[in-house]
Amino acid sequence: MSKSAPLPPEPAAEWGGVEIHYPFARHPAVGPVDLSIRPGERVLLLGPSGSGKSTLLLTLTGLIPDSIPAEVSGHVRLFGQDVSSQKPWDWARQVAQYFQDADQTLCGMRVEDELAFALESRALPPERISQAVTEVMRKVGVPEEWRHRRSAQLSGGERQLVALAATLIQDAPLFVADEPTAHLAPEAARRLHDLLTNGKGGQTILVVDHRLDGLIESIDRMVVLGRDGTVIAQGEPRAIFRDERSLLQSQGIWCPAASALDAELMRAGIATPVAPLSVEEALAHLDPEGAPRDHLDRARPAVEAFVASVRPTITTRDAPVLVQLAKADCAPFLGPTVLRGIDLAIHQGEVVGVLGRNGAGKSTLGLCLAGLLPLKAGTRQGPSGGYAFQRPENQFTAGTVYEELLTALPERMNTDEKAERVAAALEAWGLADLTRNHPFDLSQGQKRKLALASLTLSDRWPLLVLDEPMAGLDAHGAALLTQEILSLREKGHTLALITHDMDLALRLCPRSIVVGEGGILADGPTQELMNDAALLARAGLAEPACAAAMRWLKATARRLAVVPC
Repeated sequence: MSKSAPLPPEPAAEWGGVEIHYPFARHPAVGPVDLSIRPGERVLLLGPSGSGKSTLLLTLTGLIPDSIPAEVSGHVRLFGQDVSSQKPWDWARQVAQYFQDADQTLCGMRVEDELAFALESRALPPERISQAVTEVMRKVGVPEEWRHRRSAQLSGGERQLVALAATLIQDAPLFVADEPTAHLAPEAARRLHDLLTNGKGGQTILVVDHRLDGLIESIDRMVVLGRDGTVIAQGEPRAIFRDERSLLQSQGIWCPAASALDAELMRAGIATPVAPLSVEEALAHLDPEGAPRDHLDRARPAVEAFVASVRPTITTRDAPVLVQLAKADCAPFLGPTVLRGIDLAIHQGEVVGVLGRNGAGKSTLGLCLAGLLPLKAGTRQGPSGGYAFQRPENQFTAGTVYEELLTALPERMNTDEKAERVAAALEAWGLADLTRNHPFDLSQGQKRKLALASLTLSDRWPLLVLDEPMAGLDAHGAALLTQEILSLREKGHTLALITHDMDLALRLCPRSIVVGEGGILADGPTQELMNDAALLARAGLAEPACAAAMRWLKATARRLAVVPC
């Protein structure tokens, strides 16, 4: 009698014919979706803003529909068991879930208590809990001096780091993370990517993230949702980013930087046979010292085109100072002084990048620049500025998307002009189908778009401070914001961009400042700062994705005896 083959293991997570309708919505938020995640698999879920990625994740433990009202058809299973067979909290041992908003994980307690909470709920011995807290702090990079600080007193990026540690400490068989690196500095994001994708212990990983560089190399499979909330592609990342590149771009879905370079090299007929996931991979077969000269000649225009797409599109010009801080000491509301002796001048029409690691004081500096936080010492000169907060919800005051934009316009403007301006903004930012929705009902990417649209709709603010404006935006939204920034600058507005996106800073900010160690570590041309490896390491930053291509151009210039790009 022949031995029968062993049965395949039950999927770690499974959606079968799942379709989700929110109350009063005209169209389903998601679905129908058929998807399964194998045990030990590392899966990346991609899709444009509003495609239902977060909604799909919230059905996984039954938070939808148990806690968040919605109609769910089809079946959702965890480890072979129907999700509805238990309450959401009963799945805590099997599923550790990090939410898009860190404050949905944290309780405002001391950091060590936030981290210990899940293990205390399981009645683990105190010594084991203490050891686990210390270990997860080390792994995630939570400094020891935060241990006794309340999480509510941390910056947005710091809270995200603590929330991630509080989720990782659960060591559940399935780890689900929704935009885990949106507000993390490059150093912290790189550490997290390593933790999520090292494959230790066969943990199953399901991640939603727009920040692909540094993550995608460790992903086993990608699942792509389209704008209608259905699966439009899935498979191995290399194949998807090359074979489905046009589809992803048409849907406004992020691709890694290597994908754009790969497209340029393919047009030149000199691309690597295997689709690359990093810029280094895309150029590995074109060694400046060893590759045939004709290959380098054909590749060089393609690499130059790629680099040109991420170099500054605006230039500095002499202009009077608009806002100036002199010997300024800056502190968050009800918090201690974090920056001392700041001397900083922002010129009219400038677009300035504000860079630094989580907790360096970037947001505090931005609020002081805008005049929204009083200085502890020193002086501020210049007009008040508008501020786009890290959490878009902090800006919303109206009951519908339409009203939110309407209230951003001056009262003196006539009704017809207001209606035209609002309609144009809704169309431009892709919010035209959401006019009657409450702002809090939108996805995080849609909330970000609404907050930015309301801030930039009028000409009220000569200075605009945008705090992590790209967080949660899909590629289409990011392109819209880039064009809006260029348009505002042309109209004479001054902008300060607080960002961890090095490529965004390089593209839009001729000048940047690096904040850290209680002050300003550097102030100068962005490209020069990003060539300073020691400075980037000191500030917890990383070089832009195009840096390897820039080095390649310099190396080939020596061999081909051409003027460097």
